[in-house]
Amino acid sequence: MSLFKARDWWSTVVGEQEEFDHGCLCVADVDNSGNDKIIVGSYKGILRIYSPQPAKPGAALHPEELILELELQDPILQMEVGKFVSGTELLHLAVLHPRKLSVYAFSGTMGTVEHGNQYQLKLMYEHNLQRTACNLTFGGFGGVKGRDLICIQSMDGMLMFFEQESFAFGRFLPGCLLPGPLKYSSRTDSFITVSSSRQVENYKYQVLAVATDAETRQDSEQQKLGSGKRLTRDWMMNIGEQALDICIVSFKQAASSVLVLGERNLFCFKENGQLRFMKKLEYNPSCFLPYTSVLEGTINTLIGNHNNKLLIYQDVTLKWVAQLPHVPVSVHVANFQDLKGVVVTLSDSGHLQCSYLGTDPSFFQAPKVESRELDYDELDTEMKELHKVIREATKTQDILPKAENDDDLKVTVIVSPSLDAVSQAADNTVDVTLPSTSLKVTIWSRLSVQDVKLSVCVQSPLAVTQDQLSFAAIEPGTSRSVILSVFLKENFPPADLGGDAAVSYSTPTERNPEGVPRIVQCSFSLPLNLICQPIQPSKNAAHKITIDTNKPPVNLSALFPDFLRESDDEQINVLGFKLLSGATITLLASKTSSRYRIQCDQFEDLWLITKELIQRLEESFVREGTKDFRCMFSGPLPLQEYFQLVDRHFELRLNAEKYKELLSERAVQYRAIQRRLLTHFKDKTPTPLRNLDTLLDGTYRQGWEECVDTAVAHLLRTCLSKSSRDQTLSSTSQLSMPKDTSRLKKHITLLCDRLSKGGRLSLTADSTQQAATISGCQTIPESDLEERMGDPAAAGMSPNHAHVTQKQPKPDCSQDAVEENPVIPEDR
Repeated sequence: MSLFKARDWWSTVVGEQEEFDHGCLCVADVDNSGNDKIIVGSYKGILRIYSPQPAKPGAALHPEELILELELQDPILQMEVGKFVSGTELLHLAVLHPRKLSVYAFSGTMGTVEHGNQYQLKLMYEHNLQRTACNLTFGGFGGVKGRDLICIQSMDGMLMFFEQESFAFGRFLPGCLLPGPLKYSSRTDSFITVSSSRQVENYKYQVLAVATDAETRQDSEQQKLGSGKRLTRDWMMNIGEQALDICIVSFKQAASSVLVLGERNLFCFKENGQLRFMKKLEYNPSCFLPYTSVLEGTINTLIGNHNNKLLIYQDVTLKWVAQLPHVPVSVHVANFQDLKGVVVTLSDSGHLQCSYLGTDPSFFQAPKVESRELDYDELDTEMKELHKVIREATKTQDILPKAENDDDLKVTVIVSPSLDAVSQAADNTVDVTLPSTSLKVTIWSRLSVQDVKLSVCVQSPLAVTQDQLSFAAIEPGTSRSVILSVFLKENFPPADLGGDAAVSYSTPTERNPEGVPRIVQCSFSLPLNLICQPIQPSKNAAHKITIDTNKPPVNLSALFPDFLRESDDEQINVLGFKLLSGATITLLASKTSSRYRIQCDQFEDLWLITKELIQRLEESFVREGTKDFRCMFSGPLPLQEYFQLVDRHFELRLNAEKYKELLSERAVQYRAIQRRLLTHFKDKTPTPLRNLDTLLDGTYRQGWEECVDTAVAHLLRTCLSKSSRDQTLSSTSQLSMPKDTSRLKKHITLLCDRLSKGGRLSLTADSTQQAATISGCQTIPESDLEERMGDPAAAGMSPNHAHVTQKQPKPDCSQDAVEENPVIPEDR
């Protein structure tokens, strides 16, 4: 086996900046003249037909060799030549577009002048496709003679069959995710493809023809469970990799075989799916073509790879290797008038070449290397020097290259020293009024930049009024500024008060007008008073941390001037911080030693004040010119407290999962009971409900807080309203999980208050008198109300029932006056 260059017989470059793939090359006698023509179609939609003539090496393409060039508007996916027109056995050209199949007749007229022959392409018929096409195959489906039928595979796995000018039927391949190569075997009258499951699958044409028709994939899937003919495979073989192409050959000296080119292997199967042989490839193949059988029982195959080589195998034995000037995406063998067996290859960029396997080897030889004796002492010395250079470079250089002083674009963030006069906090879940602080983000550009996108990120639960902004372009020497606000959105403190502003943009260049993507970013720190306020310090706390320093203590009034109150002295050694989420943190500075103590009842809330203290201490000593300031923690690490937080967090996660499962079970049970009740109610013959209504009511009430709050609010708006004018029967909104129980507690308190003043749980004729009684009663003292609510017996309340009874005065105890359960709105 030797490596030779493929001899260039004829070559050209097809088009400019056009793309080609496997189906873009076809070699056939398209004009029925007896000689092959080269047909090339591009994704740009241009069809070209060549009739090569032998020329001297390096000679330019003769104009008469390009016999046709036509723009078809739509991208060309695949071309085939066959007997596609009824009433004639002449060869015609089929061109597959993404949404159309066109069949043409190509003919030529002998020229009588020096301009040569004249060729024309005539459209015979076309089919507009309802689905996007992927590839096609053709043949005498069902054993027909003298004509070829066409099968097109769509991108969603549907096979569309056309009997020349008319559409026959369509079938979905079962389990198809992505389409694969498709070929037709005339000997077995079957179609062979490789599915996205990496299986070679064989489908008989008769099975496809008699299977139940399906307009959509859903219809095809439903047929598996319903009646009708199912689409089943004749045989299947798992190859464990995706396939690039399939070829079905039948030579005189070899049995009919199915060859499949995989990503790293070449497979050969018999007609019944049995594996004949498999060849493992040590390279990435790009295309292949079984072209003849020289030895009895063997098949010769051409395989192109991504190393610019064309390899010839006889079954699994490598016989020849030829070097190509490009990576072939399609290979064919052509018979021209002057030369038989020409290898035609096409690259993805349009390099078209006709070559033959010559015997002129490449005479390049690697130069000889002068041998010399090795001086190991000199090598050791050189190695030490190199290690020294590497160590120095590692110490002085950063992982990322340092930014230039004159950047194309700069971003700066200025944090307002004071809080906003009018808070911009919105969409928060905290009940109290929250402050906000302003950020001024400025983007300055030295050059012209485009597609500028600004992103501002802060730690949760902090939020920005607008975290993303876009600018189409920024002119050179100009700047853009935006003012944003940051606020606390949820009821827990953030892990950090830092934030980042990142700007992505594109800088256009000569080679890339769309621009080279780049990014710059800037960090900023938010003020501490955004999340906490000064408060009276607390003497006792459950958790304490002591920080030691190597410098004299600093007055807290100088460290935290923004947290001084009017009553505080200039020299203080204790400060109190109250987080907006509720926790109180106390900071103490020792008067005699260099120690600081932070204490709080919640261990996790110590972090922010501790970090802020260390940061402000470092900044204070840097301003004084001190460089050796250090903070130390000498006590044992509070791992147990930390582990308790971890356990609590994990327990909450477990409870959340448990309640999700419980809610899912109750939802399923609720729907099942509804279906059974609906069946009972639709039955013409009344039957007992068998406590289904009770079960339905019990299941419904396991969203307790929402239901009780809705029912009590309904009572307060209707029969327990202060006047008859306030009575409304409006429907309530959809039930949802409340933020807390404060609203429910308030409504229950009002319910008990109005019942104690003589209210009734009914809408009777004397409702006006009742309303007057309620409005005329004096307010019950809060202590008395708490005692009544705290003692169910004293208030006349039963622990197992939701109704309320009073001793004085006695309410109406009729059936319509006091219900056993809270009133449920009508729409529930």
